[in-house]
Amino acid sequence: MPFPTPVRRAAFPEYKSPYGPKYQYQAHVGNITSKTVTNLGLKAGLFGGVALFGVIFLTSGVPKVYNDVLGNIPVVGPSLQNYFTKKVHPADNPF
Repeated sequence: MPFPTPVRRAAFPEYKSPYGPKYQYQAHVGNITSKTVTNLGLKAGLFGGVALFGVIFLTSGVPKVYNDVLGNIPVVGPSLQNYFTKKVHPADNPF
């Protein structure tokens, strides 16, 4: 039977078996180590990289993004600009 108040808990301490597991308090908040920071930084970096790739992939058809962002990437930009140039008839261009 659990005792809800501290007064009753002090009067009747809980029984701990000598053969049971030895539990210890482990803090979860404020337990920041370099391993924790490195792990969270790596996960945030990977998530950010995937998100950036998705945004660039979805907006690559917009001419402003294509010319200003993708044009500055060394492989896509100056060396292969003619290969990636989209030739659209002016009547079909919505921009």
